[in-house]
Amino acid sequence: MSTKDNKGTAVITGASSGIGAVYADRLAGQGYDLVLVARRADRLQELADKLAYAYGRKVKVIAADLSDDADLRRVEQAVAADESVTLLINNAGLGGQQVVATADADAVERMIKVNVIALTRLTRAVLPGLLARNRGGIVNIASVAAYGIAVGGIYSGTKAYVVNFTEAVQKEVAGTEVRAQVVLPGPIRTEFWELSGADIDSLNQDWVMSVDDLVDASLAGLSQGETITAPGLADPAKLDAYLGARDSFYVSLIGGKPAARYAV
Repeated sequence: MSTKDNKGTAVITGASSGIGAVYADRLAGQGYDLVLVARRADRLQELADKLAYAYGRKVKVIAADLSDDADLRRVEQAVAADESVTLLINNAGLGGQQVVATADADAVERMIKVNVIALTRLTRAVLPGLLARNRGGIVNIASVAAYGIAVGGIYSGTKAYVVNFTEAVQKEVAGTEVRAQVVLPGPIRTEFWELSGADIDSLNQDWVMSVDDLVDASLAGLSQGETITAPGLADPAKLDAYLGARDSFYVSLIGGKPAARYAV
């Protein structure tokens, strides 16, 4: 490819399989160089070699566990110092259906570190450079679980954070050429389900989307300027109605005195 086709470098976490690997393939095909981040160095390198050969792009790998503080700092430093970065895909995540009373505290901490802290710190690491270059975007992978607690309040709580955080980042970058997008997958057929101890085959299969369809829809939403991309939502007016009702409710929460029902 010629230099003019190069769209900069896309950093993708959780890139060794599933959603992250498909993002890597699509973005390399669009002209991005890649920095692939995941725990499994062998699978990362195999994917990197495949994509470099197929698309002629530069592909760098960083083997790191984003729940490990030292590894996370190492990734932060690498992406913050790379002036070619134009896109960050915060895809790495841990799942599970734990309830608070019986959850393993260490497992919960790892989930929060990956789903919330790593996503936040990596966004913070790349955002100043994107704004300085007035170019690029941040894509955060949340979940439809952000809007319901049927799969466990701990996991859904982390994903609700991702939605609110991304919307806030988009407000911060409004008026620039930098974009923030949050993606809301429903059930996606990847090994994520097996790793989180759930059985995707037990679900209504009409709900299950392929990883290719998810990523293609998310990239279409990004190109269309969406802040919230819900690939399974057939009627976007429902999202507009929800956001409008939410904003109205937020304003109604604010008052200088307690409501009458709280009078002593």
